[in-house]
Amino acid sequence: MNFHLTPGAEGLRTRLFHIIFESDTPGAKAFDIALIVAILMSVAIIMLGSIETYAERYGDLFFYLEWVFTLLFSIELILRIYCLEKPTLYLRSFYGIVDLIAVLPTWLVLLVPGAHGLVIVRLLRVLRIFRILRLMEFVGEARLLMDALKRSMRQILLFFSAILMVITLFAALMYTIESPEAGFTSIPMSMYWAIVSMTTVGYGDIVPATPLGKSITVILMLLGYSIIAVPTGVFSAQVIRSIREERYSEEACPGCGHERHEKRARYCLRCGTWLDEDSEDPRKKDDDKKDEQEGKNAPQDS
Repeated sequence: MNFHLTPGAEGLRTRLFHIIFESDTPGAKAFDIALIVAILMSVAIIMLGSIETYAERYGDLFFYLEWVFTLLFSIELILRIYCLEKPTLYLRSFYGIVDLIAVLPTWLVLLVPGAHGLVIVRLLRVLRIFRILRLMEFVGEARLLMDALKRSMRQILLFFSAILMVITLFAALMYTIESPEAGFTSIPMSMYWAIVSMTTVGYGDIVPATPLGKSITVILMLLGYSIIAVPTGVFSAQVIRSIREERYSEEACPGCGHERHEKRARYCLRCGTWLDEDSEDPRKKDDDKKDEQEGKNAPQDS
């Protein structure tokens, strides 16, 4: 069924959209702050409710407060859908799914018997804070980190593939050397031991008993210390590269060929050449005026 909104309703949708989905007005900023407070308080209530002492003493209060926040988040979700021209696309997006997760578990507990175990999913409400963070001033830094992560993904995947081969090799070796009584009952169980040893966690539930097995464990632990730094270095290098691309320009100076100027730089750091091709060097105008003035002041030939 097609219908048309009245001008007043259309204006209301527009105002609500600016308040809910944007953050460049006082009303939108106040809404974001109130939403952050509500999210943190609702998550805190869920966490406190999991403590038996507090649950026995304040259980009824937590119950009513949870329903208050659920109603508030439900109203907010309805308003978000009301503001959008294509709400189904929004509901299928990451933030739409998170918004649904924020309210559905509580309603399911009321409507569906046996759905009480889904209540813990409400902790995912904390993910809604990323919606506000996305709209604030540090969105550039988050975008920079995501760009660095995407660039380093192939190297990191290749690194973990190599680590998996090393783990499999050590696991097969220990499965051959050690006895099942020591915990090495299968190659997958030995792989679990290898991962725990390589990451230097050391649960101690599976321990080699033979001198050769202990020597191999020492080698694996030392190897783990050296391996931990590899993905960190790869990611750090990509972060530095992203910072440089974000801050510096790849264009060379037409005067001396120097590269890596800041994108907002207007003069070359090395030779002082004007870098902005879209505008004229103000020094040239000053020189022209100076030459014109000197021409006027020069003595005339009689």
